[in-house]
Amino acid sequence: MQRTITRSMLDNFLGPVASWYKLTIIAFLLINPIALWALGPFIAGWVLVGEFIFCLAMALKCYPLQPGGLLALEAVVLGMTHPETVYHEAEANFAVILLLIFMVAGIFFLKDLLLFIFTKILIRIRSKMLLSLMFCFTSAVLSAFLDALTVTAVIITVAAGLYAVYHKVTSGKGFDDDHDHADDTGIGNETRDDLEQFRAFLRNLMMHGAVGTALGGVCTLVGEPQNLLIGELAGWQFIEFFVRVAPISMPVFVVGMLTCLAVEKFKVFTYGTEMPEAARHILEEYDRIEDRKRTPAQSAALVMQAIVALFLVVALAFHWAEVGLIGLAVIVLATAMTGIVHEHQLGHAFSEALPFTALLVVFFAIVGVIHDQHLFLPIIDYVFTLDQHTQVPVFFMANGILSAISDNVFVATVYINEVKAALDAGDITREHFNHLAVAINTGTNIPSVATPNGQAAFLFLLTSALAPLIRLGYGRMVLLAFPYTITMTITGLVATYYTL
Repeated sequence: MQRTITRSMLDNFLGPVASWYKLTIIAFLLINPIALWALGPFIAGWVLVGEFIFCLAMALKCYPLQPGGLLALEAVVLGMTHPETVYHEAEANFAVILLLIFMVAGIFFLKDLLLFIFTKILIRIRSKMLLSLMFCFTSAVLSAFLDALTVTAVIITVAAGLYAVYHKVTSGKGFDDDHDHADDTGIGNETRDDLEQFRAFLRNLMMHGAVGTALGGVCTLVGEPQNLLIGELAGWQFIEFFVRVAPISMPVFVVGMLTCLAVEKFKVFTYGTEMPEAARHILEEYDRIEDRKRTPAQSAALVMQAIVALFLVVALAFHWAEVGLIGLAVIVLATAMTGIVHEHQLGHAFSEALPFTALLVVFFAIVGVIHDQHLFLPIIDYVFTLDQHTQVPVFFMANGILSAISDNVFVATVYINEVKAALDAGDITREHFNHLAVAINTGTNIPSVATPNGQAAFLFLLTSALAPLIRLGYGRMVLLAFPYTITMTITGLVATYYTL
């Protein structure tokens, strides 16, 4: 009986995931205290960061919250960070947490409008290059004035809606039937190739859109959270921030758009996948049926969603309130005006973002280890030993590499505070401080597209419910981001060296 209970406990650990993955996580938990004792907190801290990245890379095997959470809890127990540090990181990022809780749910209540608009766009634009450029460019422009997570939530909602329509019909069901989109058992062998092609098509569009959020986010004071922090310490207003960053951000923007066209034109790094004709026919039929059967009440709901969407854009552009609070306003307006009044109708909207919100707080614990164990300090100290002209491009690359490993907001915070302290101490001039601030901003925004770790929008996409449906794992995201990483980073580095 005892053996049965013990075996059951092992079986219950991380549920149905593969045994090798369970054993790997157990090995991590056993190695960490030994590494801390034998190698010291600095090396043990880097080991922990590597283990957490592994959990993110295996997101399709097991959601990173559980294994990553166990590693974070162990780090706190071992004293590698403290609950107060984790709370401080969460408090400093409270605006992001509010955004995830309310804005993503708000976008959920606009999904009918988004699906209506983007279904027509995908049907009418047959050129994959033009469609890809539209996703990338639109995401960039919106992210420059809105928020990358909000824009990512929009494109996730669109892609999930399109996938749901196609998968349901391909499984032999009607447009209005209930269906589990994660279950491929109803897909016949003759249509399975089309399904894989449609998944690849959506992966392409999602990555173009995600990279677009980085291209636009680097440009303006409100584009990314660290931009606001850097601008505040530098004393830059909206226009000044844009002008100072433009010598790097504008060439990178142009190269990013050209990269989008190039990878689609030459079909490299798994880009260039066209929408299957069968999928196009299904979406065309869906669009015709929806238009034909749409009732006055449903049409009125679309109109109200469009008004609420306009309110969302204006409110975000003029920063009437914190993004999360605007999201709450969207929930209230969209549900009140479309007849959604029962609690069970509201619950589904929050199921997408709350697991990621919990994962983000776990991530803050890992960031706490980086902070408390000063894992980045040797790099910062080394950079300050270089001559001033060399410091600028090195700051760009150092911030980029560390952002790809860690989190761009945290890296920017660490570096800009160190640079501000050097300015206050009289060690550097104001002009050099301005150059370093631009290098930090562009460095944390541009090379960090290399991995899902670097930007919250990328991590959100990786851990979304859409990712396993379209088979978008960590490795695939890195591969799809690779051409952008190379072209954008080289352009940013050259621009940094010659213009600052």
